[in-house]
Amino acid sequence: MPKKPEKTVPEWSRKIIDFRYALKLSQGELGKRLKTSAMAVSRWERGETEPAAESYIRLGNLAGDPLCWFFWARAGLSTADVMRVLPTADRRLRQGRIASVNLVHAGAPSLVKPQDFIAIPLLPIRAATPGAQGDEVADLDQLKPEAMWAAPAQWCPNPRSTVSLRVIGNSMSPLILDGYVVAIDTSVTSRDDLAGKIVVAWNPNEKALILSRLIRFDDTEALVSDQRGHRSILLANGSPWRIVGKVLWWAGMPS
Repeated sequence: MPKKPEKTVPEWSRKIIDFRYALKLSQGELGKRLKTSAMAVSRWERGETEPAAESYIRLGNLAGDPLCWFFWARAGLSTADVMRVLPTADRRLRQGRIASVNLVHAGAPSLVKPQDFIAIPLLPIRAATPGAQGDEVADLDQLKPEAMWAAPAQWCPNPRSTVSLRVIGNSMSPLILDGYVVAIDTSVTSRDDLAGKIVVAWNPNEKALILSRLIRFDDTEALVSDQRGHRSILLANGSPWRIVGKVLWWAGMPS
């Protein structure tokens, strides 16, 4: 007699099963740690009912990297939310971005001091200028760097909040061209401080990043291109667009 095909369970269910096996716990033991019942854990693992947000948060607190971030995200928490309610999570997130910097001197080595430089993560993502199509990203803070590079410390007023990414599109020329790398201070997100500045913004609905200039017209704010002919994005009340950070500087070679 042919075997019945095994039931396919959702990803979140498989994650819970694998996590319990890794801990070498029974369903009852895991349920006790999560302040729920063995029957509830069994239903999760069969994919019949999904854990409530409270249970997902407890799963995240119990798990290590990177699984904790998956469980917290299922609870509806972004990385920024987790940082606000659980500051110690900052160490978990930043550990993957710490790297030592080896300096190779070009010129007189006595003029360069190692402590004058910081390492900046280069994220594997591209922000689009108006009119171009960038990469999709669900949570910028969860991206693992593809490389690290050094920059003078005075260029980065908030080193722990500084990341970099590539740009696609030329509608911010002649300042920023296609393929350039921009450094972003993600701690500066208040629109009151960014009028007239180049920023990176994110739309959670489209999961899109855009690099543009924040302009204020009387009581209206918009993301606009430095080139004519591209549609502006109005930031009215209820707009899904959120400021990711201020562009500090950029580097690259024109093609």
